[in-house]
Amino acid sequence: MSNLYPTIGLEIHAELLTKSKVFCTCSAEFGGEPNSRCCPVCSGMPGTLPVLNHTAVEYIIRAGYVTNCEISRFTKWDRKNYFYPDLPKAYQISQMPRPVCLNGWVDIVANGQEKRIRVNRIHLEEDAGKLVHDEATRSSLADYNRCGIPLIEMVTEPDFHSAEEVIAYVEKIKLLYKYAGICDCKMEQGSLRCDVNISLAPKDSKELGTRAELKNLNSTKAIARAIEYEIYRQTEIIESGQKVLQETRRFSDSTGETTALRSKEDAHDYRYFPDPDIPPIIFTEEELAEIKAKLPEMPEQRKARYMSEYGIAETDADNIINDKDICDFFEDAIKVYNKPKAVANFILGEFMRRINLGEMSMDSLKFTAKDLARLIELGDTDKINKNNYKTIFVEMIGTGKTPDEVCDELDLWVKDDTSAVEAVIDKLIADNPKPVEQYRAGEQKVFGFFMGQANKALKGQATPNTIKAILEQKLKG
Repeated sequence: MSNLYPTIGLEIHAELLTKSKVFCTCSAEFGGEPNSRCCPVCSGMPGTLPVLNHTAVEYIIRAGYVTNCEISRFTKWDRKNYFYPDLPKAYQISQMPRPVCLNGWVDIVANGQEKRIRVNRIHLEEDAGKLVHDEATRSSLADYNRCGIPLIEMVTEPDFHSAEEVIAYVEKIKLLYKYAGICDCKMEQGSLRCDVNISLAPKDSKELGTRAELKNLNSTKAIARAIEYEIYRQTEIIESGQKVLQETRRFSDSTGETTALRSKEDAHDYRYFPDPDIPPIIFTEEELAEIKAKLPEMPEQRKARYMSEYGIAETDADNIINDKDICDFFEDAIKVYNKPKAVANFILGEFMRRINLGEMSMDSLKFTAKDLARLIELGDTDKINKNNYKTIFVEMIGTGKTPDEVCDELDLWVKDDTSAVEAVIDKLIADNPKPVEQYRAGEQKVFGFFMGQANKALKGQATPNTIKAILEQKLKG
């Protein structure tokens, strides 16, 4: 077993949820026809001047607050120069010595252990464009729609030592950014991307090994696979007596391997210098206090409220808050039907089960939180038999109909006709003399058989309590 110890640091890039780009008024929305959301400013035409997006600045301050950073009272802008096809003006407006956020931390839980990860800095910059490679024609095309979208880059300290810790951190950052309302964190669309810096050294070494940077990983699965492969690759190199090269590498989903992209540049290679077009910003205490006061309720705050006010168990509260879309849906449902435990139980059960089965997703729900609240209320008030929850819910998923409409169409309303219940139970008792004898002889477990058969025959048109009461009376003889 190797005594080499991995040390990992992250750079997480997150596109901010502003309506327009960071230095112009072009739409920052994802997608669009290639090169349809560009203007002279974001495409780098000579003579154009950038104007800073106020909301983007507010959002990076939010990012700093939710990751326990110090907020700089003075910040300025720099030009990072490099020539690349997806950067039409050949420089990127960024921040080098004076970022907005410094010296933060985020707590994670990985492999059952709590750990604090230090945040070195978070700075604001503009995103580059996107290259589209066509292997059939052996050509590359540039789409500049993404140029100028506001991007924050979080740089951590090298505090990670396993893929599990990295994944726990990325998931935590996604959760914090989504709750703060600053990024949708859709890694599949590139709105959150991750660079991984990884090196290996003997466990007792005081110096870190030579690092490799893995660029633009856009899923947690890819991050984990890339780290595991790079640990294997560097271990093989070191144990064979060779030296790891400092370089930037790309990860291939198809092969599961990393390959060299370019030798790693240092900061001086980018020729940073102050941007002459954008003045520095000095934040007042009042401005920062106002931004902090506007922060929405964060996941840990919601969790504490669910446990203290609603009596929801900690594990259940964790499961609800760990997906903001589901948590928001829960919040909307309890505004309509103020029975948080009942709503939580349904969401944690049948609701999440259907999501896990791939039968529905939060992005394309056909029914509303109000509809779900109504379904649960109907069951709680004995308007419907809870055994029909699944039948009604599946119809809601597929058609978007309200629970009332489904109950009307499928005749699933509970009826107050006890004579129908008595008739069904009388027939059950007549058709099953042996179980009746067993029950009357003290074998209580056969009662469940009668309950099940009665429910099945009545098709939810009577409540379990009504069936139970009449069944107990009839079985006593």
